[in-house]
Amino acid sequence: MWYHKPVINEELLQGLPNLKIVASSGVGIDHLDLNLLSSHGVKVSNTPFVVSTDTADFGMALMLASSRRLVEGCQIAVSPDTQYFPADWLGTEVSGATLGIVGMGTIGYKVAERAKAFEMKILYHNRNQRNKEEESAVGAIYCKRIDDLLQQSDFVLLAVNLTPQTHKLIGKRELELMKPTATLINISRGLVVDQDALVEALQNKVIKAAALDVTYPEPLPRDHPLLKLENVIITPHIGSATKKTRRLMMENMIESIKMGLTGLPVPNEVL
Repeated sequence: MWYHKPVINEELLQGLPNLKIVASSGVGIDHLDLNLLSSHGVKVSNTPFVVSTDTADFGMALMLASSRRLVEGCQIAVSPDTQYFPADWLGTEVSGATLGIVGMGTIGYKVAERAKAFEMKILYHNRNQRNKEEESAVGAIYCKRIDDLLQQSDFVLLAVNLTPQTHKLIGKRELELMKPTATLINISRGLVVDQDALVEALQNKVIKAAALDVTYPEPLPRDHPLLKLENVIITPHIGSATKKTRRLMMENMIESIKMGLTGLPVPNEVL
């Protein structure tokens, strides 16, 4: 499966009685009904580890682009109407700021490693607390309650899987807990955020800005209000989109397919 096509449903499975494995690109499996596949005896694999480095890099890129108003700055620099550069056109500093990471899995931890180099204070919220050695390595502080992280962070970065528990994890209440100077960064899935609540929060300056690599749907309708806001950066779900990583993803999928067809243990099997 690449870009969630074909759709795996009962009709398709009934028509493929000899299907043994579904190899899905990327880390997210929210588009798959694992119980349905299991009931047909079909195994599932994904490519969780090869995407983590590039996605973490991209999370930092979104943070820097948003805080330093990179897109707006480029537009000013290349505009045929620009006669001078305004001296009072200012961004927000990243170095020394507080970063709250929601979801401290492989990607979230790699973001923390990068943020440490920017001398950021790192908070994180996760289902399970990392061990003390891992926390110490990046200087991360565990927040058992997501509310504590939201209230303290200058940047809130979402790196969770989409599950029933994380569906619209960030809604009106959570956005109102954030600082009015804070930026929300989403490199997970669009449905982790209540998008209507986000539009309202951005319009009313409840938070300062958002940087989104994911939305729902993708792409957004061309008249969607998010596309009209100046304090939003939206990219086309390209967190893992580098030549090397996309090739490794495909190689991982092929390896899983070969193992699945021969009855051997499947690398990166989703259980």
